[in-house]
Amino acid sequence: MTDQDIDPSQLSSSQQEALGTYTAVTNQEPSAAVALLERSQWNVQFAIAKFFDGEAPDPVEEARASFASAPLPPSQSSRQEVLMNGFSRSPRTQTRSRLDPAPRIVPQPDNRNVYRPPFLFSLLFSPFKLLYRLLSGSVGLFTYLFPVLPQLLSGRAGGRAQPQRLKDTSGRRPLNSRDTASRFTREFEEEYGHHDLKFFENGYAQAYDVAKTDLKFLLVVLLSPEHDDTATFVRSTLLSPEVVTYINDPQNKIILWAGNVQDSEAYQVSTALNCSKFPFAAVVAHTLQDSSTSMSTIARISGLLPPSAFVPRLRSAISQHSAALDQARASRNEQQATRNLREEQNSAYERSLARDRERVRQRREAEEARTCAEREQKAKAESAEREAQNREQWRKWRAQSIPPEPPSSGEGITRVSIRMTSGERVVRKFRAEADMEELYAFVECFDVLSEAGPPSKVSGPPNYDHVYRFRLVSPLPRVVYEYEGAGTISSSVGRSGNLLVELLDDDEDE
Repeated sequence: MTDQDIDPSQLSSSQQEALGTYTAVTNQEPSAAVALLERSQWNVQFAIAKFFDGEAPDPVEEARASFASAPLPPSQSSRQEVLMNGFSRSPRTQTRSRLDPAPRIVPQPDNRNVYRPPFLFSLLFSPFKLLYRLLSGSVGLFTYLFPVLPQLLSGRAGGRAQPQRLKDTSGRRPLNSRDTASRFTREFEEEYGHHDLKFFENGYAQAYDVAKTDLKFLLVVLLSPEHDDTATFVRSTLLSPEVVTYINDPQNKIILWAGNVQDSEAYQVSTALNCSKFPFAAVVAHTLQDSSTSMSTIARISGLLPPSAFVPRLRSAISQHSAALDQARASRNEQQATRNLREEQNSAYERSLARDRERVRQRREAEEARTCAEREQKAKAESAEREAQNREQWRKWRAQSIPPEPPSSGEGITRVSIRMTSGERVVRKFRAEADMEELYAFVECFDVLSEAGPPSKVSGPPNYDHVYRFRLVSPLPRVVYEYEGAGTISSSVGRSGNLLVELLDDDEDE
């Protein structure tokens, strides 16, 4: 599968997942990403390490390339042509010089940690430590008083020279990458004054990653304070207006990283970039013609050069690789624009889908509310209908048990005049010992009792408690006669009385 005809649909699910993970981390083109993943046996971790640390050349491919580019044994006629015309005219002898790879340097952390034993061990060995200090102090005092004695003892030991331990005379405390860069910038300004150069305020590895990700040129400047030409190079070349203007020009896309070789990180960078002379400058760039992940040193500038020679060398190296980086940058921007457009479309689709889901949810809730309201209304109607049926059945049943009106000539008779809700006035006689509930039942069942013919036999409704929805009151003075606990009719109304029927509201009924 070549880089031009890569189709993600032809990859397996695991390969597509590996490709998505790799491109999300490295932001590389899918064609180059698939090629690198194939060379890494589809191992995402190896591929990411190759992308950031640089991919080492494949010895098999180099052997094939060298075998393919090796010239064939010349024939007799070609030998005579070469002898007559010289080697310079033969185009076969012209081979492209391969750029040196620029590795990604990560300084090793300083491990000079002082070991402190536990307190129990310190307390246990404190006598021995005190004895050692006393003995060493005595020996030191003895050698100070008799300085000739150590020389005699060393001479009798066979004249063997003891190797001296090397000491760190630089006096520079090791720091992390960011602090080392800040210290270099501060020392540079203290030594050479204020300037307009914009040093990268972090380590070489971070500048390396930014140059690789943003497709920019990394200008590495290494200085040695012990070299005689360092001050002259900085003042006359590096800080010259011509060099400063060229480096700060945004169109050149240059990241400036500088370091002092007395620091561990800068020293490792000088070794990796094959620095042989100070002051030293190198231009590192992403060389897509070699590999999709390679970073190479495209120019080395060693020694003291004037600005008229320093800037043209920078310009020449950058101009040779600007076209490829511009093309890659445009392709990456196009891919990013396509990715952004796809994300915007997906986001718009998700928002539209969310709105549709919200409409469906509101419609479903409204339908459920309507169904619930209809169900409740139907239940209420059925309950009201059942209540009306039970009430009517109770009235017919209760009318059967109401005794007939007693004669007027008898004793123990109470005459009651009742004004109905319809305005009709009904006068009826009741037995004096009858309960007030009988009077209420007469009013409730008046319509049933008024019907012609004898009432039919009706049983009472099951599980029904009848509630009177009216009350009987005396107008003057106003007295309300309840049917519960009111006693007999004669004790409440007397021998005769005028009563009104007042309907109860639903709240009063409850």
